[in-house]
Amino acid sequence: MRRDALVAVACFVVGLLLLAANAYQHRWAAAPLFVGPLAISCVGVLVRRSRPLLSLGLGVVALLGDFAMGPSLGTVLIVTDNLYAGVRYGPRALGRWMLGITSVGAVVMGVIGGALFRHWSAAAVFLVQGGLVGMTPVFTAMIVRQLEDQATSERARAEQVARLAELDRAAAVQAERARMARELHDMIANHFSAIAIQSTAVLSRRDLDAQTVRKVLESIRENSVEGMGEMRAMIGLLRQDGEEPEATRRRVAEAEELAERAREAGLDVRMRVDGDVRELPASVDLAGYRIVQESLTNALRHGGKAADVVIGYLPGLVTLTVDNPVGGARLGPPGAGARLGPPGAGARLGPPGAGAGIIGMRERTNLVGGVFEAGPHNDGWRVRAELPTREVV
Repeated sequence: MRRDALVAVACFVVGLLLLAANAYQHRWAAAPLFVGPLAISCVGVLVRRSRPLLSLGLGVVALLGDFAMGPSLGTVLIVTDNLYAGVRYGPRALGRWMLGITSVGAVVMGVIGGALFRHWSAAAVFLVQGGLVGMTPVFTAMIVRQLEDQATSERARAEQVARLAELDRAAAVQAERARMARELHDMIANHFSAIAIQSTAVLSRRDLDAQTVRKVLESIRENSVEGMGEMRAMIGLLRQDGEEPEATRRRVAEAEELAERAREAGLDVRMRVDGDVRELPASVDLAGYRIVQESLTNALRHGGKAADVVIGYLPGLVTLTVDNPVGGARLGPPGAGARLGPPGAGARLGPPGAGAGIIGMRERTNLVGGVFEAGPHNDGWRVRAELPTREVV
């Protein structure tokens, strides 16, 4: 509103200067009389955004009054803004009506001008002037309004795409957590089953000596501690119903089997193990196995012919690095794809380019407190994960 007030004052001052410079048609009215229509049109500029229909009405009144006396250049110019504001900020249907009215008005002005001056050139001049004063601001306002509507639609579409991408990412995270919950559930069940069997055996046998009972109790304690550790890793995960769990525990040490299956599928996998292979916590074993599995799957689908896998056993840490020299292939987060793995391992579903595999690997790494990186590296694609380990009790 403040900006419109400043524009209205500026228009009024410019209009007065044009009147002082005799920029009006001299008929019967003196210059001071033209101030009235000029002021009316400037009031229309003042309310152009808040009350566009009033601005349009004031512009029409000012134009009629001005033409009755002159017209004057300043008022005509300001009235074009009144027409523009009414169409741009007023009802949507007003633009079509105003375009028709101004078109007819321009033609009528051309006919009247030709009839008065009895020459076709006069008719052309009046027609062009009528079009410039009436049709041009209306047509411009309609175009600007259409562009604004298109921009609003594109923003809404972009927001919708962003929401869908966020939903896809959340779904990928949720699916990965649900799968991990099923895997961890099965391993914990194995621990608790062993505890139940061993404790039942102790309770049912009366002839066991103290040393044997102690060994059984130590085994029960070991299973309990491991089960509780894996249970802590499972907190916060959701289990999805309706799918069969995998009963077999997957280990990083079995990554060679994944490499062999990838070779059978046509991928040249070069695997190296640095350090001494050792027993890893169940959650770390699962995370590492799945990361290698997903990386080789993506390399097979998107990378081409070769992949280098390096598994490093460091003190308190295991590192997984998969380099995929893709050559001229597209670099970017791999999309969804079928997994390498035994029957029943499942398939990752997701829209192409959604990066669900990257999201799943990152989620697994985060849940065990590790560090995950994936991106272009030396004309290829690298996946690297550092998973912290603890000593198995």
